[in-house]
Amino acid sequence: MKKTLKAVLAALLVVCLLLPLAACGNNATTETKLKIAIPNDTTNEARALLLLQDQGYIKLKDGAGITATVLDIVENPKNIEFSEVEAAQLPNLLPDVDYAVINSNYAISALNPTKDALALEGSSSAYANILAVKEGNENEPLVKALIAALSSKQVADYITEKYDGSVVSVVENPGDGYDADLDYTALAGLTISVAASPAPHAEILAVAKEILAAKDITLDIQEYSDYVIPNNVVEDGTVLANYFQHTPYLDDFNAENGTHIVSVLSVHVEPLGLYGGKQSTLDALK
Repeated sequence: MKKTLKAVLAALLVVCLLLPLAACGNNATTETKLKIAIPNDTTNEARALLLLQDQGYIKLKDGAGITATVLDIVENPKNIEFSEVEAAQLPNLLPDVDYAVINSNYAISALNPTKDALALEGSSSAYANILAVKEGNENEPLVKALIAALSSKQVADYITEKYDGSVVSVVENPGDGYDADLDYTALAGLTISVAASPAPHAEILAVAKEILAAKDITLDIQEYSDYVIPNNVVEDGTVLANYFQHTPYLDDFNAENGTHIVSVLSVHVEPLGLYGGKQSTLDALK
């Protein structure tokens, strides 16, 4: 009898030891995390999180808006792990993560936002990409000439035809490319220098360059692939203007760096998109 009891107790002990291991195995399966890469700059990170909230994948705390960070997430039912990455590097990282939220200007080099994005941000005017200059230069004739060229129907039509919805013009009542109040004869032979991202900004500026060339004004387009130098070269006077950012980013940059750069024109919106990496559909998030 004692031997039988010992055998039963031994069997029960084995079962008790195995159950936690089985439970841990089940938890490991259910707790497998999906990894989503998002931009690491303040405003675009917030945009990415707001897009994911709109899709129902996370919930941000009340009041979290265009400066939200991952620390503001109060509900994460899909068990998402976030990787904060420099915006320009997100397309390169896509194969290594389940999903990535990417700015259209970086996506269009390798992806078609209107076809490849699994979810796309609405065209919010808060994120319109702007032409910016140093405070005090807003009314300079060369600045006004560039504003007029970028506000033209030629530019608006180019954006529509070239980008097929992945970049959207926000200029109201586009004109002929020229400011009727400017003396273009006095500007002939002068150069306007502008810092810009390669795509779509430099491509759009190329259309404005042709408009200005008709008045013998040279547009010197200087391309940069980061979000810092274009503002620094405007602040120190190396270039007259830049075209690469939206107003929330500029406001944050000015506050952090003590710069004095202002918007003079809203040109276009680049909807942020959620793209599949290891996952080709949104099924893993359902």
